[in-house]
This record gives sequence, structure tokens and C-alpha cells, in this order.
Amino acid sequence: MLLMQPPVMPTITQPTGQPISEKPAAFDPMAAGWEPYPDDGFIGLVGPFWMRRSGEGYRYAFLAERKHHNRRGVVQGGMLMTFADRSMGMTCWYANERRPQATVQLNVQFIDAVQIGEFVEARCRVVRRTRALVFMSGELVVGDRVVATATGVWKTLGVNP
Repeated sequence: MLLMQPPVMPTITQPTGQPISEKPAAFDPMAAGWEPYPDDGFIGLVGPFWMRRSGEGYRYAFLAERKHHNRRGVVQGGMLMTFADRSMGMTCWYANERRPQATVQLNVQFIDAVQIGEFVEARCRVVRRTRALVFMSGELVVGDRVVATATGVWKTLGVNP
């Protein structure tokens, strides 16, 4: 009987050459007033995402963890796209009276790398709303540093143009 050994994963390092730490980050979103965003689907696998009341809606964030890294040791672009899609989509959903919707277009521009341990927030806004479409824009930021920008279009479901 041949037993297969799991592959040995290489040590992933940050651009500084330091290995990515397994230690939890020092920042505690809950202590800073953020609440976990509940989701037992795909977002539950890549999250947790965090939310905080802001005016009539919410702000969204995530803490970059080791599971989010790419081969360069920084946060994978697909994670930032997933976060932009969900954050802009939820902002759209609240602005659109919580009606069912679907993302029909999402454009993301990566501006700066996100390091493991950084807290990424989404600043989202409705650009224009029609009967059937909602146009959105957003910035993903770490503190004051913009790490990505995004634009997108959401279709309100069950509405004929």
C-alpha cells in the first residue's frame, strides 16, 4: 500500500523577505466598534468581513489574514475583488430599498499591495440609480492609503426597464 505524503508548502515571505506570521494581528475590529458580517456562504469562507453603522447604511472592512496571501506574500487580488463586490453590493442593496439585485459589471484597479495584518475598509457610494440599474463606485483603503478603486453596475431583479 502506497501512502501519499502531503506536499511540503514553501515558506511564503513578504516583499521584505520576512516570513508571513501565523500570529493574529494586533488590531481587533470588535474592540474598535466593528461587528462581524454574518454569512455562511462564500463570504464565510474568505471572511470574516466586518461592518459598522455609518449614517443610514454601513461601512465594510476585512482584516488581511495569512489565508488571503498570494505567492508574493501580499493579499491576493481576487480577495480584494470579492471584498469590493460584496461591499459595493451591500451599499447598493441598502440604497435600493433592499431589493434583490445582481452584479452585472465590476471593474477593479489595483493601486497598492495590501500586507497581511492590515485592515482594509471600503468607501462605497451610489453614483446613479435608474429603475433597473444602480451605478456604484468605491475605494478600498488601509488608513488613508488607497489600495484599490472600483466601479460597478448592479441590476435590480424583477424590474423591467
